[in-house]
Amino acid sequence: MSQETAVVIDDDDDVRSLLAEILRSAGFDVIEADNGVDGIEAVLAHDPSITTLDVNMPGIDGFETARRIRAANSRTYIVLITALTDEADSVLGFSVGADDVVVKPFRARELRARLLAAQRRTGTQGGAAVAGGTVNTGPSTGWNGLHIDRQTRTVTVDARPIVLTRTEFDLLATIIETEREVRSKADLVRVAHAVPDMRVSVADERAIETHITNLRRKLGESAADPRFIETVRGVGYRAIIDLPTAGRSPVD
Repeated sequence: MSQETAVVIDDDDDVRSLLAEILRSAGFDVIEADNGVDGIEAVLAHDPSITTLDVNMPGIDGFETARRIRAANSRTYIVLITALTDEADSVLGFSVGADDVVVKPFRARELRARLLAAQRRTGTQGGAAVAGGTVNTGPSTGWNGLHIDRQTRTVTVDARPIVLTRTEFDLLATIIETEREVRSKADLVRVAHAVPDMRVSVADERAIETHITNLRRKLGESAADPRFIETVRGVGYRAIIDLPTAGRSPVD
C-alpha cells in the first residue's frame, strides 16, 4: 500500500518542522514549503491527501493560498494553522475553501488525532440512492437535479459538476442520505471531524453554518429559497425531499 502524501506550507522553520514531524508520525510522506507560491506548486504536483497552511506568510497569505489551491480544483483537505483568534478569520478561512482551522498554540497530540481523523475520511463510504420516490441501497444519491456519488466523491446539479471541499461533500452527503431526519449542528460537527464523541463548541457549530452557506452558494440555492437543504431553526438541517410512496409527508 503506497504512503499518503501531505504538504506543509509555513514560513516559520520551527512550526513547519513540528507539523512535518506530526504528519510523518501519522504515516504521511511530507513535502515542505516555506511560502504560498511554492506550496501551491507542491500541492498541484503531489496531489496530497492533507495540506496544512499557515495564515500569516509573506507574499501571498494563507487565505489567498487556499483560494488558489481550490481554484485549481484540488480536493486536498486543507487545515489552516493560525494565531488569529477572531471568529471572522475562521469564517474567512472556510469561505476560501479550508476544511478545518487550528488555532496556535496547539497540542501536537490533539492535532495528530485531528489529522488522522481527516485521513480516515478519504475512504469510500456507502450511501442511499433516491430515484422515483424509492430509496435504494447503493453508492449514489440523487433527485431534483442533484446527483452525489460516494465512490468518486463527485456532485452534479442539473448535470453540471460542482466542486466541493471534502468537508462540504461529507456534510451534503450526510444530510441528503438521512432524508427528512434533522441533523443537528453538533451532529454535523462530529461528521465533519469524523470523531463521534467530540466535544462541540459554539465556534464549531458556527463553522458548520459557514460550511452550509458555502455549500448552498455552490449548489445555487439560498437559505431563503432552498432547493436541497432546509434549515430547521434552532436545531439544524434536513434534506428537502418528497417521498410520498415511502410513506413520508410532502416537503413543507
